[in-house]
Amino acid sequence: MIICNLYFILLFFLSVLNLILSLMFLIKEKIYLVEWEMLSVNSNSFLMTIYLDWMSLMFMGFVLFISSMIIKYSKEYMSQDLNLNRFIMIVLLFVLSMMLLIISPNLISILLGWDGLGLVSYCLVIYYQSFKSYSAGMLTALSNRIGDVALLMAIAWMLNYGSWNFVFYIDCMKNDIYMNYIGGLVILAAMTKSAQIPFSSWLPAAMAAPTPVSSLVHSSTLVTAGVYLLIRFHVLLSKNMMLFLLIISSLTMFMSGLGANFEFDLKKIIALSTLSQLGLMMSILAVGNYNLAFFHLLSHALFKALLFMCAGSIIHNFKDCQDIRLMGGLINFMPLSMICMNICSMSLGGLPFLVGFYSKDLILEFTSMSILNMFIYIIFYLSVGLTIMYSFRLFYYLIIKEFNFFSSYNINDESWVMLKGMLGLIFLVILSGNIMIWLMFSSPMMICVPFYMKILPLIIIMVGGWLGYEISSMYFVNSSLMYNMNKIMLFMFTMWFMPVISTIGLNKYPLIYGNFINKLFDYGWSEYYGGQGLFKLIMNNSKFLFMIFNNSMKIFLMFFLLFIIMLFYFM
Repeated sequence: MIICNLYFILLFFLSVLNLILSLMFLIKEKIYLVEWEMLSVNSNSFLMTIYLDWMSLMFMGFVLFISSMIIKYSKEYMSQDLNLNRFIMIVLLFVLSMMLLIISPNLISILLGWDGLGLVSYCLVIYYQSFKSYSAGMLTALSNRIGDVALLMAIAWMLNYGSWNFVFYIDCMKNDIYMNYIGGLVILAAMTKSAQIPFSSWLPAAMAAPTPVSSLVHSSTLVTAGVYLLIRFHVLLSKNMMLFLLIISSLTMFMSGLGANFEFDLKKIIALSTLSQLGLMMSILAVGNYNLAFFHLLSHALFKALLFMCAGSIIHNFKDCQDIRLMGGLINFMPLSMICMNICSMSLGGLPFLVGFYSKDLILEFTSMSILNMFIYIIFYLSVGLTIMYSFRLFYYLIIKEFNFFSSYNINDESWVMLKGMLGLIFLVILSGNIMIWLMFSSPMMICVPFYMKILPLIIIMVGGWLGYEISSMYFVNSSLMYNMNKIMLFMFTMWFMPVISTIGLNKYPLIYGNFINKLFDYGWSEYYGGQGLFKLIMNNSKFLFMIFNNSMKIFLMFFLLFIIMLFYFM
């Protein structure tokens, strides 16, 4: 328990320091490149370069602040774990890998942080050591390996330029056609880490990890690494790449929002909402405004971390039950947790004057001003409506619906250690949106659209909330009509069959074909007359010759007698 308090104080102090430094760098418009010579051998120097600007310092401040609150929260949540110290150390390794990724202008050190995130996330996903968590951990690790290979190929291509420090080549990157290769590889790496289509299936599977880990992963570390990498490499994105990224990210946003409305696992609903917000960040980045993508990245980190902490508090009290159909009336048992959860859900949906509103409303208005076709425009607004729908669906199942659990014993809000971690974030969720928008955008963004387009996001919010509540409370949700629609539900529930394609679809037919080849060659006639038959023939002949060579006098005498007999016989 002492280690939790120690690291909470350390991370909290470092987060405040980073946030103060980021404000100084932002006001004075400073960028520091720090080079540390790690090793010098035969006049070859190995340098570690650190890139410090307001963006990296602010993101580090947010990551460290959220990590400090989660460590405080884990003190109570993981109190029954005999290896709490080991858990805290793994979480700190995770945060350290993210720090290395954030401050790196060098592709090699980026790869170290990138691979560190992948390796430590595998250790955290399999932390509970069940068959389900092992499968989820392997799916997570192997999906992320694709992005790791893409980064390795980008590193190999950067050898053409003489250095891996991409910040030195930003000007020549804009005009060099061969830098498109690096841009494409970086987009592939970002798509795997941020779980865009077709790599989306690992994100809900990673919910096998403990809830404090899910809170950290889905707010500011693992899944946001891809978005942050693209923000750093935004100069590499050509028009064709941006169009491709826009289509993929908008489809991801729509697919995950649709899937969350059919899901009953509390953590998976929030995981799918993370996927939806990642699609939103990627799409606004593809439209061309990377500052706005970074703004939504920070605001999303705050309310998503708190949303997972509230879900963890519910799961902790419900003795590890995650089915929302067994919950209801929780405002009577857990008032503070439910208040925090509702504020986060409203911020996620973009209700006015919460932290999510400032970034989301600005994104929607910016896309209204952009030159986009009607398909992308409709997908954007539909995805916002779906976000409100599953938020109000959660509101209905957790609060309005009658209590449905088999026991109300020991369901309470008295875990004050967990509440301290949650209440540390709730004030930022309410207040920080206005502060961040004034700090990050030195000149206000003037977006002039007609009145009906100005209030369209609010209309979508109200209609989505009403539909989410009505559909959840209708009788047919639990009637035979839904069972007759099971194929459509299965399609939506499984994210358009993506987990099936990523797991069974990839290994089913190779395994069947491998078994057939095994029977044909290793256990069939080809083996009898092939490798094994040839081996037996050579062995038998060798044994016969060996027997002859070991008995040479007897053999010669026998052949001599045979020769004499044959000689007399034929004479």
